[in-house]
Amino acid sequence: MTEAHPLRRALPLAILVAWSLSTASAQAAAPLPTLDVNAYMGRWHQVALYPNRFQAQCLDSTTATYRLLDDGRVEVANRCRTQDGWDETVGVARPRDGTVRQDGGRVLAPASLEVSFLPKALRWLGVGWGKYDVVHLSPGAPQSGWAVVSEPSKQYLWVLSRTPQLDDTQWAAVTAELQRMGFDLQRLKREAPPRE
Repeated sequence: MTEAHPLRRALPLAILVAWSLSTASAQAAAPLPTLDVNAYMGRWHQVALYPNRFQAQCLDSTTATYRLLDDGRVEVANRCRTQDGWDETVGVARPRDGTVRQDGGRVLAPASLEVSFLPKALRWLGVGWGKYDVVHLSPGAPQSGWAVVSEPSKQYLWVLSRTPQLDDTQWAAVTAELQRMGFDLQRLKREAPPRE
């Protein structure tokens, strides 16, 4: 009997290792188990992102402002500076997979939303809703600090901060956390500093 080729013996192990790594990175980017909705409200500055077609016109000064509505949904106002001035779009977010509990405030469990920027008259169609998961909050967040927002396929990524810029120590913490969660740092674009 001939001995099996070394690659043939190693292939099942390599497949198992690759599968476990891909599974680990997918699990690592899961939404947070809970999110204090009231604390998350307010203005966040975009400090980095995976470039995407719907923000191609944005040069800098990108913000997302969240406001809790009476019906429990969240108004989302995105704004950025463009070559021609300012671009603003307003949409609405609602819980995706979880529920909003009343625990002396509003707690979303898990931190999964779906967001639509379609006109209000078209939102009932059930199309045009994007997945929005808060997958990481830095210490001190959401009142201060930074947040990582993505969605299950990891095709979209935003790093948001309560301040317009992060210092070098904070940025190093962001990139270390993104790498730990399995995000592709080569795709990451840091937002240009806001112009005065």
